[in-house]
Amino acid sequence: GAGTVPRVHTMANPFYVEGEQRGAKVNDLFARVAPRYDLINDLQSLGLHRAWKRRLVRMAKVRPGERALDVCCGTGDLAFALTRAGADVTAVDFSAAMLQVATQRAAIPNPQSPIPNPQFHRGDAMQLAFADHTFDLVTVGYGLRNLRDWETGLREMHRVAKPGARLLVLDFGKPDNAVLRSTYFAYLRVVVPVFGKLFCGDPATHAYILESLQHYPAQRGVAAAMERLGCRDVRIVNFLGGAMSINYGVKV
Repeated sequence: GAGTVPRVHTMANPFYVEGEQRGAKVNDLFARVAPRYDLINDLQSLGLHRAWKRRLVRMAKVRPGERALDVCCGTGDLAFALTRAGADVTAVDFSAAMLQVATQRAAIPNPQSPIPNPQFHRGDAMQLAFADHTFDLVTVGYGLRNLRDWETGLREMHRVAKPGARLLVLDFGKPDNAVLRSTYFAYLRVVVPVFGKLFCGDPATHAYILESLQHYPAQRGVAAAMERLGCRDVRIVNFLGGAMSINYGVKV
């Protein structure tokens, strides 16, 4: 339509569709990538995603015994980290394939830290099966961007949070600097699909990241939505000039 950003490529991504079919397509995508998801994350971010997740956990300021919800938990990185930090963690994902990897990871005993595991559940981030004001902390890593309606997902995170709870969102961002943004988008368009081709037999699995990011308002849009929800202490922490970011807000 008028006023939309011109698209740089013509080929539609089979894993990205608007509207009702969005969830099914994303489910297909994660079924394809689940077995190699963690490996590809390490490669495409040069291992940096681990540091960004550690930063999110530090920002969460977990107090022992607090109830935390990790939405779109994937293979469980944030859920395990929050558990290690002392939270009582519930983790939800739409993808059975990703949850299978998470529960396999949970089954491996860690002699260093005999801590309880997160509780993993299959569920829809846009209709969370929890009562209002349930959690002290609600996080999402690389998930909002994949929802049919990311604002509904954020509203649900806010709804199940207690007053005073911290909300944290880690995801791909959009750098404000135009040169940096175009360089970064070129990396996502040219290099990242190669990982999809090599490890999943299909470049579209990882070309999807750019496609989904172009439809997503990224850190500034999420910050504005947190403000609209009435959160306080809303802030953005940018990495790599805003190519990656954490949004933070506290429910009033």
